[in-house]
Amino acid sequence: MSENNNTSRSGGTRPGFHVDPRFINLRPLAHGGNSLVYAATDSDCDKEVAIKKLSFCDRQGCKYALRELRLMRRLQHENVVTVYEVLGTNGYSLENGGNINFNINEVSSVYIVQELLHTDLHQLIQQKQLTQEHVRLFTYQLLRGLKYIHSANVLHRDLKPMNLLINVEDLVLKIADFGLARVVDGDYAHKVFTHDKFILSAQSQLATYFS
Repeated sequence: MSENNNTSRSGGTRPGFHVDPRFINLRPLAHGGNSLVYAATDSDCDKEVAIKKLSFCDRQGCKYALRELRLMRRLQHENVVTVYEVLGTNGYSLENGGNINFNINEVSSVYIVQELLHTDLHQLIQQKQLTQEHVRLFTYQLLRGLKYIHSANVLHRDLKPMNLLINVEDLVLKIADFGLARVVDGDYAHKVFTHDKFILSAQSQLATYFS
């Protein structure tokens, strides 16, 4: 996700987007489906963050989001995007002692506060800025992140270049968007068709880039 230069010092509020006033300099990053993403500065710690709003159309959607949030808070790895905090519909924290607590009958949306990265692999491929050394580095980090995720008995199920975020300053890749992820038991035989589909897609795009 790339940042928009339309910034403001006012904190916490944009049309349809209301968070704790400690979050200032809100800048739109992306929108689509049931989500809206802004970059912001957490004035409590002077940290740049991304805030993703998830809106719920029904009770079932709320359950899926809660499962995703709990899963992401438990995955801690250098190549998995870090979630700092979860905010409720009113824009204030839902967490208590590291746990996410809310009544699904009373919440119509949540805000996920996570680390801010500059772009994603899809954008870098489109911009034709990748060298063969970049490809090797990002492939290594992707496989490293997947090894960790699978060791936790989690299947991502939606791997694609747009869900691989990149910090362009230190070239760190992080796997994001666990909306379709599933936890499986330890005896589950991992099917690889989803990963093969992603790898073939990435190979195709990279082959086009280097041709």
